[in-house]
Amino acid sequence: MPQMNRRGVLTLGAALGLTGVASAAHPPAAWSWSPTGSVLGTGSGVDPQWVWDDTIDRIMASVVQNGQVPAVNEAILPWVDNNDPLPTGLPPELAAYLGDAVKMPAWADMTKLRRAADFNRRKDTYLFFIYGLGGGIMSTVIPREAKSVYWSKGGADMQDRAAKTFAFGYDLSDLNAFEPSGQFVVTSNKTRMVHAAVRHLLPQSPYWKAVAEEQVPISNADILVTFHSTGTFAHKKMKDWGVRMSAADEEAFLHSWQVALHYLGVRDEYIPATWAAAHAQSAQVLTPILAVTPEGRELAEVLLGLTAQVDLGVTRGFLNEFVRYTLGNEIADWLELRRDYASAATIRVGWPAYIAFREGLIPVAPAGFYVFDQLLRALAMAFLNRGQDGQTTPITIPDMNRPGV
Repeated sequence: MPQMNRRGVLTLGAALGLTGVASAAHPPAAWSWSPTGSVLGTGSGVDPQWVWDDTIDRIMASVVQNGQVPAVNEAILPWVDNNDPLPTGLPPELAAYLGDAVKMPAWADMTKLRRAADFNRRKDTYLFFIYGLGGGIMSTVIPREAKSVYWSKGGADMQDRAAKTFAFGYDLSDLNAFEPSGQFVVTSNKTRMVHAAVRHLLPQSPYWKAVAEEQVPISNADILVTFHSTGTFAHKKMKDWGVRMSAADEEAFLHSWQVALHYLGVRDEYIPATWAAAHAQSAQVLTPILAVTPEGRELAEVLLGLTAQVDLGVTRGFLNEFVRYTLGNEIADWLELRRDYASAATIRVGWPAYIAFREGLIPVAPAGFYVFDQLLRALAMAFLNRGQDGQTTPITIPDMNRPGV
């Protein structure tokens, strides 16, 4: 049974599958996760909070400083599929870097990646909900992420920013993600370039500096936190919801995220080798830092508003309650999501039946099946490239921060 407090409210610890969470916004303990639990099996043990992506950071700082961002964005626009040739017209150092960065890590296993692709195809409905209304909204109560997103250039146009984020997840979940005809290798490298540019730009923003806890954003630790709010959280929620997964499916699903983290510049010594190691790492780096900020509350309102504006019969109250159902009452209360008790009752009864039908455990579609499919369509139309084809969302390098407001 879920953990409840004295008022019968689902607690944050229960929502995230953890116990002993006294309160949020407590700084995490000193880094103690052992690199023996990583895909590398060894490592320095240095806190990833102080690790960034040195080579591409230096290259992209030069690109920004030399006014080359427009030319780079033009060069990478037609670079889409994994088997596309590297773009021409790039600064030589960037071109040389990308030539190496697109290579698979030596420990990557294509058999597992292909199984992960099939698993993603079979479970795409659940993953879409979890990534969108779970991890997407959870990101707004990860203080560093919320502040960095809000004060970067992308924060000024959250629909465009959400489209780019969803494109990343879409490409990772695609059946051909790591195949030559897929797009994830390119998408992840473009995202890595964006992160490097943001690391150069954000420290120049007086607005970000006024609220930031760190001097340079998007450390290896920050990327790991994002992974745990999406991939690790998805693994836990599917378990909680009774979604059927074989041990091989679970291993393959993790492997796709392991390779994704590598492509995003996370050192192999920090990438968990097993789900047990991932959940242990998540308990240390994610749960203790969750807290609401003014930036996060505004971002959540914008993101939920994007979905609500797509009129497919899904009310804002239903959205609020699905977030509450997925993330728990504490996070929903932090974000001041208004209650809709009728929708809450529909979700509490209807969502388990929806999953049971999709998993083949009941023969007839339950009442309310339609509303969940409509919610899925609304999410797709709101976030995937402004209602267009999610596969074509362009990822571009920023050349400025969010203007002051």
